[in-house]
Formats: sequence, C-alpha cells, structure tokens
Amino acid sequence: MTITGLIGLSIVASFFGLMIIFNVVRGGSTKADLRPISAYTKLKRAIGLAVEDGSQIHVSLGRGGVTSPQSASAFVGLSMLEQVIRIASAGDRPPVATAGNAALSILAQDTIHGTSEKIELKSKKTSSGELRGLTPFSYAVGTMPTIRDDRVSANILAGWYGNEVIWLTAAGKRQNSFTMAGTAHLPAQAVMYSTVEEPLIGEELFAGGAYLGAGPMHISSLKVQDVFRWILVGGILIGILLKFAGFGQLIENILVGTP
Repeated sequence: MTITGLIGLSIVASFFGLMIIFNVVRGGSTKADLRPISAYTKLKRAIGLAVEDGSQIHVSLGRGGVTSPQSASAFVGLSMLEQVIRIASAGDRPPVATAGNAALSILAQDTIHGTSEKIELKSKKTSSGELRGLTPFSYAVGTMPTIRDDRVSANILAGWYGNEVIWLTAAGKRQNSFTMAGTAHLPAQAVMYSTVEEPLIGEELFAGGAYLGAGPMHISSLKVQDVFRWILVGGILIGILLKFAGFGQLIENILVGTP
C-alpha cells in the first residue's frame, strides 16, 4: 500500500475514533447547538403538512452503487428515509422511495421494513421502495410519474445523480411541490442549485441525519467534520509554506510513494 493509501486509511480510522470519543463525552445526548439550515426546517414543515392533508412524501435515493464512493450520499438518503417514515407515521399515506440501483432498492426496502417494525407501524398501507430504472435516464423517466403524482406533496432527492437530475427537479417545479435536493456530484449540484427551491450544498447533505434526529452519532459526526475542516485548513497552509521553502517536490514524491 502506498503512503497515500495509508494516509487515507488513517484518516477514516481517526474519523470514526473521534466520533466515538465525542459521543462518549456528550453522554449520547441528542441535543446540539446546530446552525439553522432552512432546507431541513422547511422539510419538517412539509412532512407535518403531508400528515395533516393526507398527502405523500417521495424520497429519491439516486442511482449510485453501494460499493463505490457514489454510495455516500445514498446512505444519507437512507438515513433520511428512516426519519421521514418515523415522522410521517401518523399520516394516511406512508412515504415512497425510488432508486436507480438494484442493491440500493433492496436497502431501501430493508430500511422501510426495519423502521416500520421498530415503530410498530401496523397500518395496512406500508411504505414502498421501488427500482425505477438501471440507467441514468431510465431512472429519471421512471421516477417522474411519482413526482408528478398529485398525491405527492414533497420530494427529497438525496443520492448520486448526473445531469439527468434536471428532469426530476423540473417535474417537481411544474407540480409546485416542495423539493429538497442534495448530491456529492458537483455537476448535478450546479443543476440543483439553479432549479430547486431548497438545494443542499456541500456538507449540508451529510448533516441530514443530525438535523432530522437520527441519533447522537450523527451529531458527533458533525463535530468531527469541524475538527477535520480545521486540520485541512492547517495542512493547506503548512503545504503552502513548505512549497515556498522548496520542499514541494519532496512532499509530492512521498505522497506518490517514490524515493
């Protein structure tokens, strides 16, 4: 394994270690002083309105594979799906989830069934996790009817998308329904920013679990993100100073694992 690989592995291990430490220090508390993000505030309101008027919430998990870096935003979407099911459990229409990846749709179904059992949801009308297409545009076309459904009052797009996401955001805009969207793919982020009422930019997507009350570990992860953000800033500044001092080539050789 190269030096770069070891550094990456140590960063991941340190991140999880600090999450556990922060959670222990905080005593597992779910209370936190989080900065307001309007998208999550409006989402909670949209879920409440859906429960009141008997409409439905749609959670789109994108089309990213579960064994690649694309899965990160989709796992956040699964966490959001679980919390939406919990919050909307008093409503007449349970949330519906759509995915563009077979394994991801299975995880969605597992999340739905597991959450329903945890909260002892005995309603005959259960949430559904559906596979709507295995290619970018087939998934977009397959998901559009759900967004255009008059019974759907809010859409959560949280997963991996490409430029085809404009079909989904445009459908939500035509329906005049609340749409919150976030992804780790920068071109799709640009599309969402210009077409969605409440886009999630950067790490705002990965804060979804903490803002929707998924558990203390999610809050601890935000604290660790802050720590690593300052470490990254410090590392960049140190790297700039070393570059000016003439050590740039040496550092580059170390990172690629060459003498």
